[in-house]
Amino acid sequence: QVQLVESGGGLVQAGGSLRVSCAASGRTFSPYTMGWFRQAPGKEREFVAAINWSGGLTYYTDSVKGRFTISRDNAKNTVYLQMNSLKPEDTAVYYCAISNMFGSRRSADFGSWGRGTQVTVSS
Repeated sequence: QVQLVESGGGLVQAGGSLRVSCAASGRTFSPYTMGWFRQAPGKEREFVAAINWSGGLTYYTDSVKGRFTISRDNAKNTVYLQMNSLKPEDTAVYYCAISNMFGSRRSADFGSWGRGTQVTVSS
């Protein structure tokens, strides 16, 4: 089983940048699709971005396209989410997870959830 630990969250002003990371341990994570989700207070967890096993294919939710970039380093068992031009509405706990399929945006199709890292964007 893969264990995931997110890091890199923090407080940033609107318009700023932040990179969050997700480190995997246990079984190798290279065969899996990796995804980032986020959950704001009082809201459901929502899909943010995902990347296929090789890192060659990615997809994003519309609200972050052009601002966020997902990447992975299989040699380091780590997936990243570079977040630029941050907005207050990006404030949330960010979670990473794995999936055996590519293309889904449903949290039910992902597993091995980490505990999350808090990202707060001040206006």
